[in-house]
Amino acid sequence: MATVGQFNKLEIVKDTDIGVYLDGDNLGQIFMPFRYVPKGKSVGNFVQVFIYFDSKDRIIATTEKPKAMVGEFACLKVVAVNQVGAFLDWGLPKDLLVPFSEQKQTMVEGQSYVVAIYYDDETNRIAATSKINKYLDQEPGRYHNGLEVDLLICEHSDIGYNALINGDHWGVLFDSEVYRPLEYGQKIKGYIKRIREDGKLDLSLQQPGYKKVDTLTGRVMTELLKQGGYLPLSDKSAPEAIYKTFGASKKAYKMAIGALYKNRQITIEKDGITLIKESDKND
Repeated sequence: MATVGQFNKLEIVKDTDIGVYLDGDNLGQIFMPFRYVPKGKSVGNFVQVFIYFDSKDRIIATTEKPKAMVGEFACLKVVAVNQVGAFLDWGLPKDLLVPFSEQKQTMVEGQSYVVAIYYDDETNRIAATSKINKYLDQEPGRYHNGLEVDLLICEHSDIGYNALINGDHWGVLFDSEVYRPLEYGQKIKGYIKRIREDGKLDLSLQQPGYKKVDTLTGRVMTELLKQGGYLPLSDKSAPEAIYKTFGASKKAYKMAIGALYKNRQITIEKDGITLIKESDKND
């Protein structure tokens, strides 16, 4: 069964002067222009194609990859606005329509917005909406503290960044937990920091707890060895300097060097840390 708005593996069933036809099963035969036909592929061969509608609303296949498919979220730029709605660049020749009724706020040409891609059964078209809450999972997610997740950075509030988690739920990255610049629409890895009693999710860009510290302690030791046993970063150093070197918060760095100090692997001084040599440990 072929699906509009998704990639499908379909068989080439007919050649023409301008392209080929694919067996679209429930969708009938689907045309694909020659410029998209992979070299060496002919009748009887299978090809991986994306199915959508061209500028004349005819179903068509392409080997080009859109920036997002039906059922996914993406941050896309508005390339035009007319009396029908806003049109987004999603990486294909035909731009993606966001009807005015599906705009959370009036879209402006040149601006980018996080949208959900959907297939409209009534109009038989692929479209997008910035009213994304209705496409999120309304049931609590199966998450646990420390779980690695995929994040899509969305709007910024007074407390931090709202982010989509695995394209299913909302979570919050608090400003106090963010130690690097984040961009609207950016896709990054993150972690579940805490599941609140009301089911809301707090996020972190660093793995919470001792696993995070264990990983960071190893990186600190590697950097110490690389720098000849001394690193000009102490527990008093600026958070920006620590993040520039390790991509970690000052709190995480202090926990890491604290663990190394407790194991008698380093000394902590005012302006940095020094590796303790094995010979010194035996004194």
